[in-house]
Amino acid sequence: MLRSLLPFLALCTGIASAEITNIGSRRELFVDRLLIDQMQEATLRLHPPEEAGIAVKFDQPWEGRFSAYITVIHNDEAKKFQMYYRGNAGFKDGSSGEVTCYAESADGKTWEKPKLGLHEINGSKDNNVMLANLAPYTHNFAPFIDQRPGVPKEQRYKALAGLGGKSGGLSAFVSADGLHWQKMQEAAVITKGAFDSQNVSFWSEAEQCYVAYFRVFTGGGVDEKTWKPKGVRWVSRATSKDFIHWTDAVQMTCDQPLVDHIYINQTNPYFNAPHLYISTAARFMPKKDVLDEQAKKYLAEDTKAYPALIQDCSEAVLMTSRAGTTAYNRSFMEGFVRPGLHFRNWTSRSNYPACGVVRTGKSEMSLYVERHYGQSTALLQRFTLRLDGFASLHADYGGGEMTTKPIIFTGKALHMNLSTGAAGSVAVEIQDAEGKPLPGFTLDDCKAVSYDDIDRVIGWKTGSDVSALAGKPVRLRWVLKDADVYSFRFE
Repeated sequence: MLRSLLPFLALCTGIASAEITNIGSRRELFVDRLLIDQMQEATLRLHPPEEAGIAVKFDQPWEGRFSAYITVIHNDEAKKFQMYYRGNAGFKDGSSGEVTCYAESADGKTWEKPKLGLHEINGSKDNNVMLANLAPYTHNFAPFIDQRPGVPKEQRYKALAGLGGKSGGLSAFVSADGLHWQKMQEAAVITKGAFDSQNVSFWSEAEQCYVAYFRVFTGGGVDEKTWKPKGVRWVSRATSKDFIHWTDAVQMTCDQPLVDHIYINQTNPYFNAPHLYISTAARFMPKKDVLDEQAKKYLAEDTKAYPALIQDCSEAVLMTSRAGTTAYNRSFMEGFVRPGLHFRNWTSRSNYPACGVVRTGKSEMSLYVERHYGQSTALLQRFTLRLDGFASLHADYGGGEMTTKPIIFTGKALHMNLSTGAAGSVAVEIQDAEGKPLPGFTLDDCKAVSYDDIDRVIGWKTGSDVSALAGKPVRLRWVLKDADVYSFRFE
């Protein structure tokens, strides 16, 4: 109904309908500038996650120092967390020596490797190997739980896996329990791309289709003589209604120049705002050797198995996209998870994030990052953020403000995820589409909030009920002092 009224509302206000964003009652995070019109002395601030201990050590013979391409899933129905990852103790990529391993957790913090009894490794089935002797699919098997309404139970889990070249591309797999898998068809379902990394897919509630993000090179592949990439590693996207028939791949655009290599993209809908796709990607810096001689001496034993270990470095970065678009937003070009103090993380392909940001507490969410890649100490580390806390609208003690573009909302109250200092505050003024304060909702009427809360309702002298403004184009003027606002929604 609101969508059909937009042209009429635009005529009444003199605003082009394309400039009005209908946010309904969805949650909006301050990770991009889609809704921002003006800012004065306020900024968007990235919030790097905090270290929270070791999640998994890749210390079993079938796992090894080249364990990688990790997926973490929160299974709501089973009330557990599931982890999938490649085990590779030194075999050639895409060879039969690679396996896919499985771990699970009740809380996302402490992980166990169950003895699945599915495959015999080194004379025993007492291991956590889920897939074996299934090259090249064990190289980068990337599952998800299919949330599509009406999906058959035998296809509740789905995955894409495979390599290019003779392997043909990405093949589609299904499973009822996430442990026993079969191909949906023999032929690959996505064939155009450079698939030698983790290629992710999911059911999009917002788009009502399956979406896949996978590796490409901006210059069209690699030089067959030197094997050097043409351009940089980047990302393309395709969609499907049935997970078998996919649209032609479309290379993602970006609001920043494509100057660095994005090795894995890890794009997934954010669980608390599924119209927003969060990409905890890996930025790869080839031939950037930063280690001193003492560090190289410590790594001498590991570099015997992997000489390229000390030639490159990498880190995690944050990119975002919105459902239905083919564009990434990179408001934050700085590192999201830096290599840190330990020299073992300043090595080739360390610090690659797992696919999946999951909620591990009322106000906490977790993500997971590979550390010490290619080394005898290889592990997966857990990091934490506050709920919705990737980034924020921020102002320091001197204060600042931001005014949105015209929006339309549904709901009765404005909820915020915010944090202020004791001397800080957040206030909101509601304006009409032209920027004139609305009676009863002016800045003077607002009861400014000073607190730290993931769900705080803001009010004015007459109360918090804003339902009289629902369905009308309005602007929100945020006035902050020593404060961060992470997200908001009307509900």
